[in-house]
Amino acid sequence: QVQLVESGGDLVQPGGSLRLSCAASGSIFSIKDMGWYRQAPGKQRELVTTISGSGGHINYSNSVKGRFTVSRDNAKNTVYLQMNSLKPEDTAVYYCNADIVYYSGGSYKSSNYWGQGTQVTVSS
Repeated sequence: QVQLVESGGDLVQPGGSLRLSCAASGSIFSIKDMGWYRQAPGKQRELVTTISGSGGHINYSNSVKGRFTVSRDNAKNTVYLQMNSLKPEDTAVYYCNADIVYYSGGSYKSSNYWGQGTQVTVSS
């Protein structure tokens, strides 16, 4: 059973920083693209950033470019999101997403997984 578990969400003042983590566990063979999405109350889930398996290709939404930094540690099956200069409009539940190749039933399979989400609130 493969799982993604996020952590690091918190209440922070505008201008502050937070670091989110997302760790994958289970019978993992490899992890391809990983990403962070967020969903604010009453809004659709939106893409924040994606990072390729090697970390060589990274994309950011325009709303976070220059403030957020994504990274990954493949040895730990973990992706991070460093969020700086936080704004009230960054308030949302942040979700981790990953394309994972895993071993099950005698063969390798690939599926897309979501974490349970972690709440980030930016408020004074």
